[in-house]
Amino acid sequence: MATVGKVIKCKAAVAWEANKPLVIEEIEVDVPHANEIRIKIIATGVCHTDLYHLFEGKHKDGFPVVLGHEGAGIVESVGPGVTEFQPGEKVIPLFISQCGECRFCQSPKTNQCVKGWANESPDVMSPKETRFTCKGRKVLQFLGTSTFSQYTVVNQIAVAKIDPSAPLDTVCLLGCGVCTGFGAAVNTAKVEPGSTCAVFGLGAVGLAAVMGCHSAGAKRIIAVDLNPDKFEKAKVFGATDFVNPNDHSEPISQVLSKMTNGGVDFSLECVGNVGVMRNALESCVQGWGVSVVVGWTDLHDVATRPIQLIGGRTWKGSYFGGFKGKHDVPQMVKAYLDKKVKLDEFITHRMPLESVNDAIDLMKNGKCIRTILSLE
Repeated sequence: MATVGKVIKCKAAVAWEANKPLVIEEIEVDVPHANEIRIKIIATGVCHTDLYHLFEGKHKDGFPVVLGHEGAGIVESVGPGVTEFQPGEKVIPLFISQCGECRFCQSPKTNQCVKGWANESPDVMSPKETRFTCKGRKVLQFLGTSTFSQYTVVNQIAVAKIDPSAPLDTVCLLGCGVCTGFGAAVNTAKVEPGSTCAVFGLGAVGLAAVMGCHSAGAKRIIAVDLNPDKFEKAKVFGATDFVNPNDHSEPISQVLSKMTNGGVDFSLECVGNVGVMRNALESCVQGWGVSVVVGWTDLHDVATRPIQLIGGRTWKGSYFGGFKGKHDVPQMVKAYLDKKVKLDEFITHRMPLESVNDAIDLMKNGKCIRTILSLE
């Protein structure tokens, strides 16, 4: 490619500060350094975690930044030491690393990795080093990916090579939301055939959790959300019941307990709200109920009465659905191509990058499941 070995100027949506609209700017993207890959982003989803950083987390050192972490693209060039990837290959950049060497990567118990932004600057939600500049200023790369840019540079330990036949403007959803929800059900909760489940929050992550429960063979899947318009969509992914907490005067945990003879076997919180996390736990049956925290937040403590756990319930957390990114994301792409996993059904809107603020407004107002931005 004519761009190899040169700084690339391209369009990106820059968040100059918290609580402000993103601005389409021309940025400079440096050449890939050792062990890095420069990727031409074709499409990206807009995820709630992008909005969390912009409107809730708002860390003072986290701006300016290019958001976006649910993208897919094509390798443009590689830096020294990269042998696994070649220009022209289809890839999904990952916000979770897999170095393959650390004690976490060597263990089947976790998808954590000691390398990557999460261990360097978790509060800022971006690595300290960046390959982006704009108007003479350093611009951070959100979660090490920054898919709201036509080009990005990512370390090879955080890139998954995928099937060359995969449609990038659809499988980009596997870069975050769908893997996070689906994996929380099948990998973290380990939902069992014939079980009863409750999923709190019916955004893309929650709907993917519903799909995961269904895939695992749950016989009853109760979808919980304040928006009744989402139930028809939830049924597409396997939900059997819908409960709107606003329709009841008693706590939602009591409502679910009465519906299920004492509580559900598995619950998944896909909102990122500590109050909902407690409700999800307390909706589980005592003795063996498992509740999984999936929604992202780091603003408040989460609490419950000790007896809830002493009685035999298990409270777990799930990060990217327990999937090891480089290894498992290609398998999820294959599952989609084999029609074992739904993706198209999550997409409610498609827009150009220039409409990114409209996409953000749709998500803020609960008017979409996933909006796909085209960067071509």
